[in-house]
Amino acid sequence: MRTLVVVRSLKMGGMERVAVNLADAFAEAGHESHLLSLRQVDRPLAPEHPKVQQHKLALRWWSRLTGLGLVLELLARVLLNPLVKRSLFLGTGIMGGVVFRVWLRAFERRHGRVDRIVFRGVGTFELIWTFRDERARYVLENILHVGGCDWRRRLFARCLYHRRHLVTVSDGVAESVREAMRVWHFEPASLNVIPNPCPLESIRRQMIAPEPDLPSEPYIVNVARLVPAKDQALLLKAYALAEITLPLVLVGDGQERERLEVLSQELGIADRVIFAGQRSNPYPWMHHARLFVLSSRFEGMGIVLFEAMACGTPVLSVDCPGGIRTILKGELEECVVAHDEASLAAGMRRALSGDKPLVKEQWLDDFRPEEVAARFVR
Repeated sequence: MRTLVVVRSLKMGGMERVAVNLADAFAEAGHESHLLSLRQVDRPLAPEHPKVQQHKLALRWWSRLTGLGLVLELLARVLLNPLVKRSLFLGTGIMGGVVFRVWLRAFERRHGRVDRIVFRGVGTFELIWTFRDERARYVLENILHVGGCDWRRRLFARCLYHRRHLVTVSDGVAESVREAMRVWHFEPASLNVIPNPCPLESIRRQMIAPEPDLPSEPYIVNVARLVPAKDQALLLKAYALAEITLPLVLVGDGQERERLEVLSQELGIADRVIFAGQRSNPYPWMHHARLFVLSSRFEGMGIVLFEAMACGTPVLSVDCPGGIRTILKGELEECVVAHDEASLAAGMRRALSGDKPLVKEQWLDDFRPEEVAARFVR
């Protein structure tokens, strides 16, 4: 089959990394795999499989060049968005969908008809929301925060989700979609759960790459953007409460970094907390860690959990809405603790009390790329 994975951009991020992994998985399964990004970024992620064909479409630029797209964007920016919060996409996505369809026709004249189109992330849906096609699958990476019901939410839901083939990355995300269907009054064409792929071979190649900045002693690691949703503040407080001597390494960057650095000083743990910043290859940091800890307020799936286990590192996670229990099930349920400082502190002490346990290969079976690719093309 001929497949096309579409993503807003290929910046360094979890959702973007999964889009690349899916394109690799299609190619590995023997399909003709294409990957399209709709925005240009510095140092974009790239697929590993040599047969994945990459494409770029400067969607916003081409939309504006039509003239009508520029007018619609200006109207939405000046008139609509100030009145209706986060509604800019209603203007930009009208011509965005048209431009994408024109690009797709030109693409198919060169390469042949596409059998499956996979759009990843709500931000991608927004850019092309007027495009509809039975071959398209729209992947929701995170839970929908339903909240209340008003005309704005209902309008957004009908534009983005109504009568589309939706795919969620976990049962937790699917549950939030069903709740949103009831409250926001929309009906998808279908709703399926397909987890994110875990490219085991790629991760295991990258995890042994030289990394001169790694601590020389055992440490605890968290890999995530430093943003409120990832709640590293909770992790710092629990780490201080646990009185653990192993260093805590935070791999990632974001708007919360300065606040977290101040908090580590206030808690008296600044000498044991390492802010490693954004890393293009986080896997050596996972591989050499004694324990990986997730402290998020919510997770669509929590791909870093199976990435850490693929690196041979045991994991610990707070219980949060979304998909962590898609990964941490069965005997791994003991790796989940309540979402509070005391429980997380106790969980870390318990996880570090003995020798580093072995990660069982069968824990990763549901996320093998060949299985995920097969479910998308069936």
